[in-house]
Amino acid sequence: MGFEIGDFTTLMALEPHGPDVYVGVGPDYPWGRVYGGQVVAQGLCAASATVESNRSIHSLHAYFIRGGTSDEPIRYEVDRIRTGRSFSTRRVVARQSEGAILNLSCSFQVTEDQANVQESTLPNDAGRPDDGTSQNWAPLLERRPRPPEVGRSSGWLRVAGPLDDDPVLQACALAYASDDVPTEAVSTSHPRMSDVGEGWSSYQELFIGASLDHSIWFHRQARADNWQFHDFRSHGLNGGRGLSIGEVFALDGTHVATVAQEILLRERTR
Repeated sequence: MGFEIGDFTTLMALEPHGPDVYVGVGPDYPWGRVYGGQVVAQGLCAASATVESNRSIHSLHAYFIRGGTSDEPIRYEVDRIRTGRSFSTRRVVARQSEGAILNLSCSFQVTEDQANVQESTLPNDAGRPDDGTSQNWAPLLERRPRPPEVGRSSGWLRVAGPLDDDPVLQACALAYASDDVPTEAVSTSHPRMSDVGEGWSSYQELFIGASLDHSIWFHRQARADNWQFHDFRSHGLNGGRGLSIGEVFALDGTHVATVAQEILLRERTR
């Protein structure tokens, strides 16, 4: 059984366990394993605790090593790789009793007053959050997806709030939400997706799926407890792996982040 987690702030309330070591817990999820977005978000939270407050996360790259369980806490061990004049690099290994479940690299940058140019724009077909209906699989994340297309999945997401203005908490909330849509974008590319019926169990009967790695580039700060549009496109499948790349936009069209994820998607043979 998972732990009772009433809100996202509590989920990010990691307990220090010695120098640069933190422990977090999580709730149960419908598919049985820990949600990858939770582990990435808690890992980012742990890394941020070792960085000066004038440095913000600008990118992270995570490898999911094995599925975690909600039945036990997760231990986050932070390695201070380097702290330079402008950038700080941290490595985080998340562990449970069976071993490492995540390897995460984070890079933080001192705030700089430089050119701000946005080339990407909110898609014309994004609509508004009120256009869709809620399809939530957990109380901490509100989802209003658009109907999927072949090779594309998108929708409006927000972490249940309100949350504090703390930019670290908001970045962690974006990281939490960012793991939701990529898998579906790749799944829609598979020629057998038309055989999948309603519900998660029907998907599991045909496929073995898991996130392999996950990267986020944080372009601009925005509140993840406000609606954000996540728009992901599949770049195809080969060898049981598929790549999904997407962009995250705030409600006003601000390009907040770019996300890439490689997914394992195998057909069951028996």
